[in-house]
Amino acid sequence: MELISDWVSNVDLTVFAQTINDPNILGQMQKSFSHFVQTGQAWALLIGLVIGYMIRNLTSYG
Repeated sequence: MELISDWVSNVDLTVFAQTINDPNILGQMQKSFSHFVQTGQAWALLIGLVIGYMIRNLTSYG
């Protein structure tokens, strides 16, 4: 049990004290989603899902 307590005591807790530059989480998500749509990645995702579903149905047995 001593090994575990040594590991826990050596954990670096600086991860919990990071500086947040932009606290607007919803704004960041909205900006990322609009970029995702504007760059055509949404269409690529939808087309990939449809083609993958079709291939899955064509290759399944029974």
